[in-house]
Amino acid sequence: MPYRFGVGLATALVAMAALTAASVIYGSTVIPLAEVTTALSRALGFTAGDPGPIDRIIVDLRLPRAILAIAVGAGLGVIGLLLQTVTRNDLADPFLFGLSAGAAAGAVAVITRIGDRIGVFTLPLAAFVGGMCATAVVLVLIRRTQGYGPERLILAGLAVSFLFTALTNYLVFSGDQRAAHSVLFWTMGGLGLASWRNIGIGLAGAALALCYALVRHRHLDALLGGEETAESLGVPVARLRTMTFLVASFSTALLVSIAGVIGFIGLMIPHVARPLAGPLHGRLALVCALFGAVLLLASDLIARTLLPPQELPVGVVTSSIGALFVVIALLRRR
Repeated sequence: MPYRFGVGLATALVAMAALTAASVIYGSTVIPLAEVTTALSRALGFTAGDPGPIDRIIVDLRLPRAILAIAVGAGLGVIGLLLQTVTRNDLADPFLFGLSAGAAAGAVAVITRIGDRIGVFTLPLAAFVGGMCATAVVLVLIRRTQGYGPERLILAGLAVSFLFTALTNYLVFSGDQRAAHSVLFWTMGGLGLASWRNIGIGLAGAALALCYALVRHRHLDALLGGEETAESLGVPVARLRTMTFLVASFSTALLVSIAGVIGFIGLMIPHVARPLAGPLHGRLALVCALFGAVLLLASDLIARTLLPPQELPVGVVTSSIGALFVVIALLRRR
């Protein structure tokens, strides 16, 4: 297992570096590697000269987009691991619990009703508030049912997801039809909002999830033996589950507020990472973060280059890969 972990870690790092370079080079316009190197050197102050249009494309558009893809992919991969552990459900992911539906409702409300009243952060702020509202409703439902079992958590999340999806559909149907394209693109996910001003939101969401997983990895490991075993080892299971869900909710709200609804990464990545890193969360969280970053970088590269000059929502690509992954998993376990 240590050998597999080392190989997986090294492979993921190399793949992430290669895909980051490819994301900066390729797009609607292919930029030669020499020009990319010169532009980055000029931006860092190593080379004299005034930045041109190519420099702005590389430094202000493509590079922050690649960094945001790394942050969002890593965050979603770790969040999926956390939720699968505390719910003991292999199909749990950040979007099973209504978090994406709440964020989508907030964003759609801004697009169709409120408008861009407080600047470029109006949409991310509304999506974040929507995601946290969904979290609050889920927690209230759990407390009302007088239990913190994983079954109740999943059912509460599904109920909230359906509720906010219905609200989103109502807003789309009754709102400004000219905004339908913006609504469609945002609800399917995309990294087009990436800039140096807002990638900190994505980095904060990913860092929160990863740091929590690494700090609490022994308690999460204890849950693998079952709730009774974890309780006998001194782990407060109910408190741990609630805290994990809150961290996952907050991180998801941050990520969705800047990248939209990107599904299936949180579901797939833990399953791909476990054969290489093993079941224990200290190593597994790191591998999930790297594999999630690689998957979203590759998906975004496909979305930008498949139908040039148009750009596909990245959620279309991840959903296609996720559907294929689930079918293969079902056939292997038949």
